[in-house]
Amino acid sequence: MTERIRLSKLMADQGLCSRREADSFIERGWVYVDGEKINTLGTKVDPAQAIRLDKRALEQQARHITILLNKPVGYVSGQPEKGYPTALSLIMHQTMFDADQDSLRHSPVRHTGMAPAGRLDIDSSGLLVFTQDGRVARQLIGADSKTEKEYLVRIRGNVSDKGLELLRHGLCLDGKPLRPAQVSWQNKDQLKFILTEGRKRQIRRMCEEVGLQVTALKRVRVGNIRLGNLPVGKWRYLRSHEQF
Repeated sequence: MTERIRLSKLMADQGLCSRREADSFIERGWVYVDGEKINTLGTKVDPAQAIRLDKRALEQQARHITILLNKPVGYVSGQPEKGYPTALSLIMHQTMFDADQDSLRHSPVRHTGMAPAGRLDIDSSGLLVFTQDGRVARQLIGADSKTEKEYLVRIRGNVSDKGLELLRHGLCLDGKPLRPAQVSWQNKDQLKFILTEGRKRQIRRMCEEVGLQVTALKRVRVGNIRLGNLPVGKWRYLRSHEQF
C-alpha cells in the first residue's frame, strides 16, 4: 500500500507552490484532490492522486513578483547588519533599470513578502534574486535544488593542477563533502566557478583550501538567467518569458 503524504508537502514537492502557500490555499478551500475540495490542514493523500489549484490560487501566484538585482559590494543580502545597508533597500523606482520595459515598471514597487532566493556575501557582487514566489525560491534554494550558479572569481596566489582538480571535486566544508563543481581558468588571475549548491562563503573557503585568496567575486548567472547588461546597483523584473 502506498504511503500517504501530507498534502502541503506533496504540493511543494510537485512544484505547485511553497509549503506556506499550500497551507494558505488549503485553508481557503482553493485545493482539490481528485476533484474533491480539501480545506483541512494536515490532510494526507496518496501521491498518485491528482491535485488541482482553484483559479483564485493561480491568479494570486500570477501576481507574485521576482526581481533581479546587480548587487554592489558593501550590501548585505538578507537580514540587516549594523552599519551595512541591505540589498533590498536598492529596490526603488530610482534604481530601476531604464531599459526594462516591463508593464509593471510604473506601478508601486511592492516589497511585501520579498525575500532573497540565495545569498551573496557583503564582499561579493552580481546577480541577486528576490522573489515573492515560493516556487521560484524552492527551485533556486530548496534542499534538492540543482540549479547552476555561475561566478567569476579573481584570485591571488598559485594553484597546481591537483589543486584545481580538488576545487572541482574532493573538498569538504564543515565536515561535509561538496558537490562536484565546474572550475576553469578565464585568464591568468580569474577563475570561473559553476556550482549547484550554496554553502556559506563557499567559493572563498574552497579557494583557501588550495592556497588561493579571493580578491573579487561576481555572480553572473543563476540557472538560465544571466546578469547581462544590468548595471551595478540597478534592478529589473523577471519577465514573463524568462524561466530559471
